[in-house]
Amino acid sequence: MNFLITGGAGFIGSHVCERLLLEGHRVWTLDDLNDFYDPQIKRQNLAALQALNRPFEFVPGDLTNANAVNGLFSAVRFDQVIHLAARAGVRPSLEQPALYQRVNVEGTVNLLEAARRAGVRKVTIASSSSVYGVNAKVPFSESDPIFSAVSPYAASKLACEALGHVYHHVYGFDVAMLRFFTVYGPRQRPDLAIHKFTRLIAAGQPIPVFGDGSTARDHTYITDILEGILACTRQEFGFEIFNLGESQTIRLDRLIQLIESAVGKKAVIDRQPLQPGDVPLTYADISKARARLGYQPQVKAEEGIPLFVEWFRSVNGR
Repeated sequence: MNFLITGGAGFIGSHVCERLLLEGHRVWTLDDLNDFYDPQIKRQNLAALQALNRPFEFVPGDLTNANAVNGLFSAVRFDQVIHLAARAGVRPSLEQPALYQRVNVEGTVNLLEAARRAGVRKVTIASSSSVYGVNAKVPFSESDPIFSAVSPYAASKLACEALGHVYHHVYGFDVAMLRFFTVYGPRQRPDLAIHKFTRLIAAGQPIPVFGDGSTARDHTYITDILEGILACTRQEFGFEIFNLGESQTIRLDRLIQLIESAVGKKAVIDRQPLQPGDVPLTYADISKARARLGYQPQVKAEEGIPLFVEWFRSVNGR
């Protein structure tokens, strides 16, 4: 099949492209290589994909440029779209809410409109566990009411979910919305906690810890996320939302201990106050994904953190 992966030069996107190529599909990725983090990292991801010598094409472009998006759909007949491109991160969204609205919401509209005009009807879209906000009920279920976003990033992802439903209801799209829970693993973005802490601990530098270490996250290894995404490409749903997490939580202080153990150094803690937009807990109820997708995460943090640190050392030489 012909797949378009938006954001395919990034962390999750490059893994998705790789798996699809190895499964024999033809893959295009649209990515603007923006400077949210070092674009050279994304270029390295692209080089690794091109080195597979499979039918892969990188298309530089910005989702907010509707003409560019329409042009791509006019040039290639896609069978499916996996939409991963977005401005990510809760804290940066507090500083640039208009940018997050433009890229995440307007960009998604441009993509869906181009797909509609081209007759592409199957789309898998990345959402986020951040849409749950400060949820009193745990674990978080797809049926929970979610009208209390606490960051512009979360609000933009809620808007994308609503758009997905509109395009299903009005235009007959088949849409799977995937709420990712704190994904980590090889190629993880350098601004995310596990990557940042590993880098700083290895260098003997202080790590910023927000709060007393009691906040907890449902950290999900990249290979488990991949299985959930690919399962969505093999079925039709009409419109469905799925949690993709590990369905286990790990406290921040325990996470730091695991990284310390894998790196072989103690962390120097720089204690900071909790930040606006942060939530105390994320915890996925994955019973729906298990039942509908056959999703069964395999990699617990005790295994995944050493795997990440091993990858980190392989690319950084320390």
